[in-house]
Amino acid sequence: MSENDQVQGDQVRGEWPLYEVFLRGKRGLNHVHVGSLRAADDQMALRHARDVYTRRNEGVSIWVVPSANIVASSPAEKDPFFAPSGDKVYRHPTFYDIPDSVPHM
Repeated sequence: MSENDQVQGDQVRGEWPLYEVFLRGKRGLNHVHVGSLRAADDQMALRHARDVYTRRNEGVSIWVVPSANIVASSPAEKDPFFAPSGDKVYRHPTFYDIPDSVPHM
């Protein structure tokens, strides 16, 4: 079953698509997942996210993403997926000298 079939199937049953909501706070640099909601379309999701998740003026930016569009790695794959690539020597600065004038290296 494709994602479109799933979304259309949800709408036929009377359910709106699920959206994930990410909020960037006034003091934050990153968007942080704050929750989920259902909405008929992207604009409605954005308005509902604003109403639900920024009631105290804590946000400066909101992202809403259809849950069906999020792709995630599997926890079962964590070891091979996140394992360092030791065979790729260009990722490790072992074959050249870093000058003393270069800070924070």
